[in-house]
Amino acid sequence: MSNYEYHVPVLLHDCIQGLQLAPGGIYVDVTFGGGGHSREILKQMDPTARLIAFDKDIDAEANAARIFDPRFTFVKSDFRFIRNYLRFLKIEKVDGILADLGVSSHQFDEAERGFSLRFDGPLDMRMDIQNPKTAASILADYDDEELVQIFREYGELFNARQIVRAIRKQERIDTIAQLKDALKGLYRPREEHKFLARVFQALRIEVNDEMGALQDLLTQCTELLRPGGRLVVLSYHSLEDRPVKNLIKTGNFEGELKKDFYGNPQLLYKSITRKPIVPDEKEIELNNRARSARLRIAEKL
Repeated sequence: MSNYEYHVPVLLHDCIQGLQLAPGGIYVDVTFGGGGHSREILKQMDPTARLIAFDKDIDAEANAARIFDPRFTFVKSDFRFIRNYLRFLKIEKVDGILADLGVSSHQFDEAERGFSLRFDGPLDMRMDIQNPKTAASILADYDDEELVQIFREYGELFNARQIVRAIRKQERIDTIAQLKDALKGLYRPREEHKFLARVFQALRIEVNDEMGALQDLLTQCTELLRPGGRLVVLSYHSLEDRPVKNLIKTGNFEGELKKDFYGNPQLLYKSITRKPIVPDEKEIELNNRARSARLRIAEKL
């Protein structure tokens, strides 16, 4: 399997350009996946630079094993532990961090992973197969109010309570087909894909604690980047994009601009992209999954 069959890297040129690779620099790709971004970084890095890549997915680990380059180090771990692993590698500061927050094409295309609406399969959705929590176990173990909150907050679904009632009518839901069947009648026919995609998004975010992991990552990026270092983040929905945008614009996740005693804004970053970069029509035509991508680039002050 080629890397591009595994996952086509989105906005590849803009991401690498955003990192501003420098001689002897240390760079981190926190979402290795199929390795498309990492391979391009290695191509453009000088011989004295270094690249550390993170991913908790077992298939990503197999992809990384095919890279034979002394400048490259792969860490099989969730990116929320970036600081601990870099310390273990005796790295205190880095020159650039890249995060592509999307689910890989490979994960969507494997029925048994349970990410895709296109196939039947177990209701899994784990990015790390060692995670004991699955989408099916969440539906079985969470109480009604917890599920309502997940569908409202992570799926932005106005009829979250109806969704939970429909789920509770079933004895147990273990497969994608069973979940889709339980939710019939809660949406207009022409809105089926959008509605189910939001239900799946909500469950996937909860299974993998994606929002908690993202905030952990961004907090540590601020500590790890040296002044002038670059933060390059690709997000695919507003829930991911919001904390990234707020941190870059205001220095905090709440989006409230705070000032010091002298009235100076307490900023952590200079925004390099005033508006997010989005794929052009040609890229979307070649890779439909790029259509919702938003790229933000910032420089540590």
